[in-house]
Amino acid sequence: MNTAGHSKATAPRGLELTPFRGLRYDPDRVGSLAAVTSPPYDVVVRPDGLHHLQSADPHNIVRLILPEAATPEERNAQAAETLRRWRAEGVLTADPEPGLYVYEQRDGDGLVQRGVIGALRVSEPDERLVLPHEDVMPHIVADRADLMRATSANLEPLLLTYRGDGTAAGTAGLIERTAGRRPLLATTTEDGVHHRLWPVTDPADLAVIRQELSAHQALIADGHHRWATYRRLRAEHPSPSPWDHGLVLLVDTARYPLRVRAIHRLLHGLPVAEALKALGGIFRVRRLDLPLPQAMDALAEAAQESNAFLLTGDDGVFHLVDRPDPALLDRTVPADRPEAWRTLDATVLHATLLDHVWRVPDDPAHIAYIHDTAATVDKARRDGGTAVLMHPVHEDVVRELAQQGVTMPRKSTSFGPKPASGLVLRALDL
Repeated sequence: MNTAGHSKATAPRGLELTPFRGLRYDPDRVGSLAAVTSPPYDVVVRPDGLHHLQSADPHNIVRLILPEAATPEERNAQAAETLRRWRAEGVLTADPEPGLYVYEQRDGDGLVQRGVIGALRVSEPDERLVLPHEDVMPHIVADRADLMRATSANLEPLLLTYRGDGTAAGTAGLIERTAGRRPLLATTTEDGVHHRLWPVTDPADLAVIRQELSAHQALIADGHHRWATYRRLRAEHPSPSPWDHGLVLLVDTARYPLRVRAIHRLLHGLPVAEALKALGGIFRVRRLDLPLPQAMDALAEAAQESNAFLLTGDDGVFHLVDRPDPALLDRTVPADRPEAWRTLDATVLHATLLDHVWRVPDDPAHIAYIHDTAATVDKARRDGGTAVLMHPVHEDVVRELAQQGVTMPRKSTSFGPKPASGLVLRALDL
């Protein structure tokens, strides 16, 4: 739905990344920059992770992105008041001039990821500039929209990728030159990842980035619900307004390939013995007396041949489930989608296993989506549900489907490393 302010016909445009005055923590007002950061809101494992982050520093960003109160209205009002107070007290201060930000993440395994943070013009779906690859849940979009309205801020960047030409020219060269300078901030978070941030304010540098991005489209790697939220809020506000843009990190994956990991499922009300019993005759089921790393290796091997899943629960062992009955798939998987979509593990899990075999509704009361493999296993064994461990999808498959306009089942992939929340915010009144 568009307001009148968005209905004008415009010439086709590419990605437009706009400088903004970043809102950042004053290092002298907090225990450490690492202690006030957080993973993105949907990666925090509540309540354990939430309380752990809250105790790390009284100003941790989770008090804004995941406020705690009795009702949604009270949570959002609390976040807005906390943000107002932190700005008034100088805990969060605005950079003096608008700019983009080069952001680097480096881990102990040798992975280096660099990209550019800025305020991206929120495009319409028919412009085909920002491609989603997963469906969203309306109640989560509504929740994030309520929080953004209350705070009048983009509290954390979502992660977008594009494909440059793979050379060290243009934006890639600018990023690498910038990374040779002294950073605006540097910190190492609890997970061992090193983070550095540099401002880009020179008009010539900004022009290089603007020109290159105008020829590209982006894939949403992480943040589908936040992008849908940006689009909803843009439609609500007559243009031009600060809601015409949303905070993003753009990474050129030709230069800095992301890691793609699976997101696992925890089925709350389904004991693993019951889940396995229902698979008799329609999937091959094998018990694996192996520790988690070797069991995941076995899953990866099986996934090369057919759809495959690793199940565990309160029995304390792993069960490899693969080779589904083709006739079952023909009956249960929708036939009106591309073959690449029909053969996804996530498609078979949702269309065949959850909907048809186990009859588990896809709602928070029945299914939790967890990024961490060991945490999924631990929760299933402790709580008595069934952990369904997944093998990741290759980025090329994700991009191919997105370019065809086909969305995958939600939470099918986890691209990373994800940007840390709390390093730079965008307040819409700046």
